[in-house]
Amino acid sequence: MVQKAKILLVDDRPENLLALEAILSALDQTLVRASSGEEALKALLTDDFAVILLDVQMPGMDGFETAAHIKRRERTRDIPIIFLTAINHGPHHTFRGYAAGAVDYISKPFDPWVLRAKVSVFVELYMKNCQLREQAALLRLQLEGGGSGNGKEPAGLLAELSARLAAVEEQAEALSKQLDDDAGDAAAVATAAHLERKLTGLRRALDALEPGTGAGAASLPSQG
Repeated sequence: MVQKAKILLVDDRPENLLALEAILSALDQTLVRASSGEEALKALLTDDFAVILLDVQMPGMDGFETAAHIKRRERTRDIPIIFLTAINHGPHHTFRGYAAGAVDYISKPFDPWVLRAKVSVFVELYMKNCQLREQAALLRLQLEGGGSGNGKEPAGLLAELSARLAAVEEQAEALSKQLDDDAGDAAAVATAAHLERKLTGLRRALDALEPGTGAGAASLPSQG
């Protein structure tokens, strides 16, 4: 069973959190509530999230400050942040949101369909990254174990890994094409490109392990 992605919803108003849950429930992912910046940072200490929906105007630690803390942590710095705000102070305010590390900045009231579509893109990218990490971990395990213990020859293991990687590559390519055709957000396109680069690195590592390459134990790309 494919594990669901977690989406962090941060807003100090319970009615806003309830509205976000109603909008995003159709994605069938795990929605996690946080009623303050401090509560959001606490949740990020233990769980991995595909995307964060962060309200700008909150008492105490506001959205900008919360985002700054998120981006300073190595564990969380790459999680996409979508800012939600009920006010619009013009281009300077929007620029501050992007400068804080947001991938998008949406003013309320927002179109539920648009918000759901934006979130779904980052959830899909997150799932592809999870698949990629699993393939890399499996490859490392087989290299360290010398292919023993499961009854398969090294060549057979490589063929199986290559087939699994090819499936992820195909899905990532289709997602990138969809983003291009739909004129997707620049941040989503950049994230997809980053995923494709990591796929390319893992493919090269697999190719280097093929008999006759003389590569031996190839160095695997970082999946961070």
